[in-house]
Amino acid sequence: MLLHFTKDVLPDSVCADFQNLNKLSEQQFHRLIEVLFQFLLEPKEAERFVQLLGEFAGEHGMSAGPLKNLMKSVLLLPQGALKKNLNAEQMKEDLLTLGLGEEKAAHFSQQWGEHSAALSRLAVGQTLMVNQLVDMDWKFGVTVGTSEIQKVGNIFLQLKLVVRKGNSTENVYMELTLPQFYNFLHEMERAKASMECFR
Repeated sequence: MLLHFTKDVLPDSVCADFQNLNKLSEQQFHRLIEVLFQFLLEPKEAERFVQLLGEFAGEHGMSAGPLKNLMKSVLLLPQGALKKNLNAEQMKEDLLTLGLGEEKAAHFSQQWGEHSAALSRLAVGQTLMVNQLVDMDWKFGVTVGTSEIQKVGNIFLQLKLVVRKGNSTENVYMELTLPQFYNFLHEMERAKASMECFR
């Protein structure tokens, strides 16, 4: 089974879950996909997602547990599609390959087409949330005495980095040998050169 969103072999249960979606009416399927994309667009609202799935199961005489497991399988597709940057047509092909009916696959892929740009921005935003370096202190030193003869005379560098995490700052301490320091310096120079290319 060739799929765009993953190169891995999927368990049979995933294909079975997609085929089980065919048992839903069009209205039920549309509502379930609406709930799915609502969660994808607001991933921090996991409790709300579970609550909506429970309500959906109750309204339609289903068990909440199997519905949650089914949705875990369904979530694999948009998560993989985001990583591979799939378009709506590729999404539809994967849905059909997984055994979803034509109309339902068309609706899902249409929703994907409408929301994929926002989902990509959201994924990039989460990926690029890094800690900002606020301050840095450093000291060079030489080992003059140790229980190991080989360590005497070694040069080291102690770094204290102050990084901003949200609204607070945190001190991060590091000790580098001279070769580690030169490697670190080289990486920082490469990063600086890369950043200057984007100015």
